[in-house]
Amino acid sequence: MEFETEADSTDKCQPFEIKTEDITEHDDKPRRYLCTVCHKRFKSKRYLNAHKQIHTEGNVFSCSECDKRCSSQKTLRIHKNIHTDKYKCTECGRCCYSSTDLATHRRSHSGEKPFECSVCSKRFTRAGNLDRHSRIHSGEKPYKCHMCDKAFSHSGDLSTHMRVHTGEKPYKCHMCDKSFIVSGALNSHMRVHTGDKPYKCSLCNKCFSQHCILQKHKRHVHSNRRPYHCRYCGKMFKSEHDLRRHVHIHTGAKPYSCRHCSERFTRLDQLKTHLLKSHNEGTLFVQNILISCEYSKSSLTWTSGDCPRTFVLTVVSVIRKLKK
Repeated sequence: MEFETEADSTDKCQPFEIKTEDITEHDDKPRRYLCTVCHKRFKSKRYLNAHKQIHTEGNVFSCSECDKRCSSQKTLRIHKNIHTDKYKCTECGRCCYSSTDLATHRRSHSGEKPFECSVCSKRFTRAGNLDRHSRIHSGEKPYKCHMCDKAFSHSGDLSTHMRVHTGEKPYKCHMCDKSFIVSGALNSHMRVHTGDKPYKCSLCNKCFSQHCILQKHKRHVHSNRRPYHCRYCGKMFKSEHDLRRHVHIHTGAKPYSCRHCSERFTRLDQLKTHLLKSHNEGTLFVQNILISCEYSKSSLTWTSGDCPRTFVLTVVSVIRKLKK
């Protein structure tokens, strides 16, 4: 979505600034134009050229109301609308960039969703959201990685994936030296420092730091459903991970190899046990656990005498073997 006012609509020669999420508003064209810096794709050369300014020092027009810097006076004029009442929402007081932006925002109050999926009838406030949703049904993955064989339904997913190849981790923890590819991973990591566990089990009131861990807990503790079926013996499992581990019994696969010798193992915990016992490889933290840990049968967790934290069963299996 390109933000324009009536006064700016004739000014087509000026460079402009546009966000990736804005240009996907009516994303019905293939994106043939690739940014060689961050690997984002665009549906026209004009959008690509505008985007390239992000990677230069060309943002020289500063907003007097905030820290925003823009690449042109036109973009700055459009940005300044959010500091005025020109396109202000009467419901919540939010100031928007343009009349189009305001009209889209108002749907969040009215509940209006004019864009309907022809397959499942799900409705959306934006045309771009409908376009992206439609790829769930079509299976279309038009955004292909030029460095590997992976393809994606959304351009944003491709941009995130490219960081695997570039090594870029733009989301840095301000409390330690860890960095992450996506913001969600940083948010989850921060709970290690804060101790926050916002995801509460409705069945036993246990709390978790991540939603995926809560779902895993529900499957393993509160559900007897076993949807994963072994094609060799018919045994059923609660998770795909458990099934994959079990299948190794039938295939004899030993995917975990020791870097110091020729030994190979079926499970990762077996490799870790081998490294600690045979090659004295392991962190001092884990070795201290081996000496001072106590096993609580009631809670099925391992606890250290000097540390209030509990340790998951993968560590338990290592400790059990070493204490034999």
